[in-house]
Amino acid sequence: MKPRILMLALATCGLALAGEESARPSPDSAPAAAAAAAQALGAALKAELEAAVHNGGPVAALGVCQLKAPDIAARISAESGLRVSRTSLRPRNPDNAPNAWQTEVLRTFEARKAAGEDPAYLSYSAVVDGEFRFMKAIPTAPVCLTCHGERLAPEVTARLAELYPQDQATGFRLGDLRGAFVIVKPAAARP
Repeated sequence: MKPRILMLALATCGLALAGEESARPSPDSAPAAAAAAAQALGAALKAELEAAVHNGGPVAALGVCQLKAPDIAARISAESGLRVSRTSLRPRNPDNAPNAWQTEVLRTFEARKAAGEDPAYLSYSAVVDGEFRFMKAIPTAPVCLTCHGERLAPEVTARLAELYPQDQATGFRLGDLRGAFVIVKPAAARP
């Protein structure tokens, strides 16, 4: 009986240690952390937008993108230690215009979509200038069409003109590449 208890105790310790080992961050954790941050931003924005449309209509949803989206991105950035943002080749807010690297990745996403890949599964990562960069495509979903589609309600068009006079983010169709989430793990500070 005692050998059986000893074996059970050793097996239990082994499982506990194995669990501890897998909980430690690995050197390759940046891609997983970036994907999780992109997913968190997408889920939070979608929930806020759907609630705004349900409670106040499409004009209320514009307020989410203008006022709440930057706060949501800042919160996820603070929680994750990553820089979290959005960009597009056709930005609504000029502050979200892509840099050269982001433009190249977005064009690659467009080419991959044209070749038949589903934009919902497009992502790309690289280490550039010592920092880890990750982009996850944002396909145009049904909720997006209310403010980004081809046919907008007159009140949406009027409010867009007030909030975003340089808006380029209309005329999208379901499944189009709307833009991308951008996640950056800054380079480690050097002593």
